[in-house]
Amino acid sequence: MSHSRRRFLANTLGASAVISLSAGIPRFLLQAAESNAATPAENILVVVQLTGGNDGLNTIVPYADDVYHHSRGTLAQTASQVLKIDDYLGFHPALIGFAKLLEDHQFAVVQGVGYPNPDRSHFSSMDIWQSAQRKPGKRPTGWIGRYLDEMQAAHKASDLPALHLGSENRPLALEARDVDAASIHSVDRFRLDRGEDSKFVAAVQQANRTTRAAGNELLGFAQQSMTSALASSQRISESLGKYKTDVKYPPTAFARKLSSVAQLIDASLKTRVYYVALDGFDTHSGQATNHAGLLGQLSGAVQAFIEDIKQHGHQQRVVVVTFSEFGRRVKENASRGTDHGAAAPMMLAGASLKAGIVGKHPSLTDLDDGDIKHHTDFRQVYATLLEDWLGWKSATVLGDTFEKLPLFKTS
Repeated sequence: MSHSRRRFLANTLGASAVISLSAGIPRFLLQAAESNAATPAENILVVVQLTGGNDGLNTIVPYADDVYHHSRGTLAQTASQVLKIDDYLGFHPALIGFAKLLEDHQFAVVQGVGYPNPDRSHFSSMDIWQSAQRKPGKRPTGWIGRYLDEMQAAHKASDLPALHLGSENRPLALEARDVDAASIHSVDRFRLDRGEDSKFVAAVQQANRTTRAAGNELLGFAQQSMTSALASSQRISESLGKYKTDVKYPPTAFARKLSSVAQLIDASLKTRVYYVALDGFDTHSGQATNHAGLLGQLSGAVQAFIEDIKQHGHQQRVVVVTFSEFGRRVKENASRGTDHGAAAPMMLAGASLKAGIVGKHPSLTDLDDGDIKHHTDFRQVYATLLEDWLGWKSATVLGDTFEKLPLFKTS
């Protein structure tokens, strides 16, 4: 679809009765009209944003470190509480799902991830992580968005290459120069056969039965595009309607998001990147209960999702990666919480991973103003995902060359 025709569909409303009807079709369905046929087994990345600054020390716990226990009077997890990974590290006890995934060789942890001169502002640090750009100033595009732009420029992008699922604003990570990534609240937005939308569908179908004005190329194109979008919606609706799973997802909003992602993957969309968020990790006070609940939501939903995609035969081409804007400080504060810190672990789940721990746990005595020092730049993780998983050169996307990590199986 040419840029001029995309622009016409996006911006031209009211030029005729038929064209005005296009206001009722979600833009992403117009974009996806030609991209929902059966797709080759291309790899898929599911990005999970842990909003607020996840406490890495109480996620992947250095339970055998005396400094950890001395620093965290009420929050420290003991050797008898953690789900042990080795003789030094263990999962927080709420991360039962992650422990099971590691046992099944479908989980990896990258330790000590961050960037030089860390910014402890939620907004600034989140922008840095999402844009993958450290220079101050406006960051108009995200690292995934630039990847999408390059795919389109190389004529390899589908018309729905990335999808954000949730009520939040579309994340900066997906902002691109030329590609318009979709952002929807639920999979129901793929369906135009219910309630008021069904009346709209009937009107479009009636209009499209009308003889097209001779020589009116744009009107004909609008009719063709809307018809294709409706057919796209119908095929996706049929696929979602047939979707069956024996997997029991936890009864949480976050789990429903991942369940929807599993359904959309099975609906044969050509979407390469899905993006979801779990909020609430800014645990300045009363952390113990809140953090345990959040980790339980995260772990349970991701484990169910991995089991679900395996049941549907997609396990080898889907990887989940988590990130947060920063970790927390080593010392517990006076409110039985933790304050904004710096480096923290990133976690990945999927059958194609080289499971286990990547990198040493950072020192708890060699600190930067009370914070853990990073030894792995987050852009190393991005570079590895881009090159070894999505099959794309990372240097132009990230603005530099970063050493890759051993995250994926080689055979």
